[in-house]
Amino acid sequence: MVNSEFVRMLEDAGIPDADFDVRCMTEQITGNRFAPELHPEQRNQMLDMVQRRMQGEPLQYILGEWEFYGLRIFVGKGVLIPRPDTEILVDTVLDWCKGKSGLKVLDLCTGSGCIALALKKHLPDADVSAVDTSETALTYARKNAEYHHLDIEIHHADVLDKHFAKQFHDYDVIVSNPPYLTGQEMQELQTEVRHEPAIALLGGSDEDGTYFYRKITSIWKDAIKTGGLLAYEIGWKQAERVSELLNSHAFRQIQVIQDYEQRDRVVTGEKI
Repeated sequence: MVNSEFVRMLEDAGIPDADFDVRCMTEQITGNRFAPELHPEQRNQMLDMVQRRMQGEPLQYILGEWEFYGLRIFVGKGVLIPRPDTEILVDTVLDWCKGKSGLKVLDLCTGSGCIALALKKHLPDADVSAVDTSETALTYARKNAEYHHLDIEIHHADVLDKHFAKQFHDYDVIVSNPPYLTGQEMQELQTEVRHEPAIALLGGSDEDGTYFYRKITSIWKDAIKTGGLLAYEIGWKQAERVSELLNSHAFRQIQVIQDYEQRDRVVTGEKI
């Protein structure tokens, strides 16, 4: 097996899917996932990457990129790593947008920009904007937008700033994957996830992790036009509470969509 020693190093360190990780690293260095051998300089690069992985650093940070909805998304320390479950949020929004044109779309808590860019890629005539409070994350969002030649408007601001929100009007869609983990869930995170920014994970001081849903819905509902869509990614235990929240703010046609493991993952509602 090519690079079997590196696979053994990761396995001995308790890293799952060691063979997959090594092949991804090999491809990053050589351009070939099944490279028969590494030159001395490449071997040194590989050793450095393997040692970082042994310390629990996420593979995505080591590679500096990850795939999301068919797009190459650059990531690194300080930005949330795109996850497959978030693609369900994109699918849901795109399904709602079918047959519509000239839409205005706003992505709150955009992070790497993966949601906004995936939507822009599939809705080329849409006006897509993205907001995040982390300048570090937005550095990646801008890089990703430039790399894919996708024109989105990026704002560095706090999504919980009422005065900032007042400048936005008549949006057809507001989409968000906000922080939603509880304090207990933060304590139980896997080592790899602990490397990701807590600001993108912890859903406020509430015991149920719904702080951002409550604040965003209250602050941004007036930016959505009548009949427009509010779409959230949620933690799998939060569907009932978020659905009730949308209902209390005059959203109807509320739907809950499940992820690949049949867990509640997305809640949407239309403004009346």
